[in-house]
Amino acid sequence: MKQPVERKLAAILAADVAGYSRLMGADEEGTHERLTAHFRELVDPKIKQHRGRTVKNTGDGFLAEFASVVDAVRCAAEVQRGMADRNADTPEDQRITFRVGINLGDVIVEEHDIFGDGVNVAARLEGIAEPGGICISRVVRDQVRDKLPYGFEDMGEQQVKNIARPMRVYRVRDTGSAAKSLSMPALSLPDKPSIAVLPFANMSGDPEQGYFADGMVEEIITALSRIRWLFVNARNSTFTYKGQAVDVKQVGREVASAMCSKARCARLAARVRITAQLIDATNGAHLWADRFDGSLTGTRCPLGAG
Repeated sequence: MKQPVERKLAAILAADVAGYSRLMGADEEGTHERLTAHFRELVDPKIKQHRGRTVKNTGDGFLAEFASVVDAVRCAAEVQRGMADRNADTPEDQRITFRVGINLGDVIVEEHDIFGDGVNVAARLEGIAEPGGICISRVVRDQVRDKLPYGFEDMGEQQVKNIARPMRVYRVRDTGSAAKSLSMPALSLPDKPSIAVLPFANMSGDPEQGYFADGMVEEIITALSRIRWLFVNARNSTFTYKGQAVDVKQVGREVASAMCSKARCARLAARVRITAQLIDATNGAHLWADRFDGSLTGTRCPLGAG
């Protein structure tokens, strides 16, 4: 006879390391050693202190569950403050910073993992969060807004991959008098030309076309990464800005890139139009702009040519 599935309501905290691929590429053993120390000395004790359970470590992050959303958000804020303290004397290009997403949902429970839409939403919220920041769902904000001394910045409705309905997302702002900023400080620019390819703005109004646009960006990042003299930011570091009105100069500081590319994409049947810009992230000046119209039938992406 089929065993009944164990379910419960839980506050789910998902976190990953911003720019993990860049850190590992620069110093694999040192990054692993520092991250392990952060888990052992800060993250795991804070989760235990706030009556949570570490479900699993994911190499570049972790998943935890709490019986209380208040405990989950308080734990996240204290971890982010603790990371700011621990990074204070670390060179900027070696700093490990977490992005955190928190959701409240019904989950399927197994001995060493949890599953369900509630977990998926927490992971998507983490992807939206800025390095050193925390993003929460509307249900979490409603539960904690009068119980914690934090501000909650409304980021509006966010459409994310594999979640059917748009999510109302809030950014946590730690407003305690002794609180440190939850934002990541500016990083030093690489010693070679650098570019960050920002997510395309989907102008079609159809969420399905957003997945097409994301695929285009991934193809461009992959193509540019083959140019050895060019430093290209990883997808994980730039897709945190998806759906946001961004200040390119701020993005450049946060991801350590001298140039940023922005584009709008509209697809109609087998035709696609892309309007692209290349911007100097140090001063906001436009370096190049162009428009591409093409057919998707039997052709390559116009931005991938040449």
